[in-house]
Amino acid sequence: MNSIAGTLAQVASDLRAVLSDDGVAGLAEGERAEVLRGFGEVSRLVDAGIVETVATADVEFGHRFGCRGMNELLQRALLTDAPSASKIVKAADLVHRDMNIVSGERLPARWPALREALLDGAVEIAGLLAATNPIEYARTRIGVDERLWADEVLASHARGSSGWGDSAAGDDPADGGAYAAATGVDADADSAGPDADADADIDGDGAGADVGTDAAGPPATADDLRQLAAALAMILDPDGAEPTDRDAQQGRFLNLGRLHRGAHRLAGSVTPEVAAQLQVIFDAFNNPKVGGAPAPGVTFTEAGTGGDADAAGDEFNTDPRNVIDPRTPGQKRHDALAAVLGIAARHEDMPTLGGAAPTLVVHVDAKDLAAGTGWATVPGSGAPVPLSVAAHTACTGAIQRVLFDEGRIVGITTTDRVFTVHQRRAIIARDRECLIPGCHVPASWCEIHHVTEHARGGPTHTDNGVPLCWWHHRSLGNSGWEVRMNAGVPQIRGPAWWDPTQQWRTPRLSAPSAPARHTVLRT
Repeated sequence: MNSIAGTLAQVASDLRAVLSDDGVAGLAEGERAEVLRGFGEVSRLVDAGIVETVATADVEFGHRFGCRGMNELLQRALLTDAPSASKIVKAADLVHRDMNIVSGERLPARWPALREALLDGAVEIAGLLAATNPIEYARTRIGVDERLWADEVLASHARGSSGWGDSAAGDDPADGGAYAAATGVDADADSAGPDADADADIDGDGAGADVGTDAAGPPATADDLRQLAAALAMILDPDGAEPTDRDAQQGRFLNLGRLHRGAHRLAGSVTPEVAAQLQVIFDAFNNPKVGGAPAPGVTFTEAGTGGDADAAGDEFNTDPRNVIDPRTPGQKRHDALAAVLGIAARHEDMPTLGGAAPTLVVHVDAKDLAAGTGWATVPGSGAPVPLSVAAHTACTGAIQRVLFDEGRIVGITTTDRVFTVHQRRAIIARDRECLIPGCHVPASWCEIHHVTEHARGGPTHTDNGVPLCWWHHRSLGNSGWEVRMNAGVPQIRGPAWWDPTQQWRTPRLSAPSAPARHTVLRT
């Protein structure tokens, strides 16, 4: 066994001993933080050792051990997965040093300063890739001197130095100004010479601290390096926006995956402006208080009672357990997208499909719909869905009955059950928000729910319609919330965890003595 392998075996043995006596579990908080930092340093040095071992091997190394290449060898030797092995190979390419065929000496790496930081344990594989990816992306448009300058800056940042040190491009005032713009540190002091800033006071305390590589700060994380590298890439490649945009346009895509466990995976890459538009839409749906708290909120009174005195002490206007909306942020974004698609499909500017607006179609057997049992199918997806999905879809749309006789269509009837635009405006003016307490999605974004189902004789009338956001409409059948109309006034009965008394309560606006609301229509 060679000395390096023996040393590693001893390190592994020592670490195994540390972990075997359950000493980590008994650490105090301060000691635990120190141990984490220590393990972090060991982890970075292990990364450096793995990368350097791969970087100094020849291209046939993996083949000689019966593997298809270095990636497979790494998977087997390190017991890791293919993506992790690929990152190691990529990092090794960045710090690989070619051999001088004349002298046999190794030439400098493509990123020499970052290689030294890697070997010193100042940066790990993720940090190395984060620091180099933005500049490697524009490598054909960035010169060697500029890249080496960025290498010095990033390595210094990784070590926690606020200065940028000497570099191949360090004497160029434009470069110094570029770095100042990217990091907020004036690089002119360094470029002017080692003594030019001896009296500089960066803290304002008269200490005359030197602005340079000796001004230590906290080491940079991988995200810190990524942000700085992106800023440097923009400086070094000021014309890179156009080719970057062309790449983004060329690489944009959206794929709707196959059905898996009852859901479809949505994957793709969208351009920045589309992502930004989606984000503000998500914010609008999922953060209705961005512009301030809704005015007013929702409170409840006993059915048939009035007056504002009851509102002040209404114990049902709180949610101490935070269980009214148990969705994750990702689930909320999904539901916001579902609502957006429904609004877009109804919009007058939406192109028609077969002479009609793009319409979600759900197939269900009439007997199953009447009985409330069975399955429905979504033709565009081919997925079987619960009957509740068909009921949800039918509640805000139309039902078209198709009668078959041994495969032949012998009858078609259509029942329109869509609230008119005028009815929607009136319901929005009355209720203002999703009817479920604690949900402040504006009524204009909601679907209008038939309180008494249309299939059971419920009319498409303002006395039978209430606004429910997509999620609460979709889950109404099994969420425990109930809705009824009392002389045209909506009432709510919540689940037992929310209201142990299970009383019907009338949602109303919490503004005291709210005047009668009128809707003014402009044409």
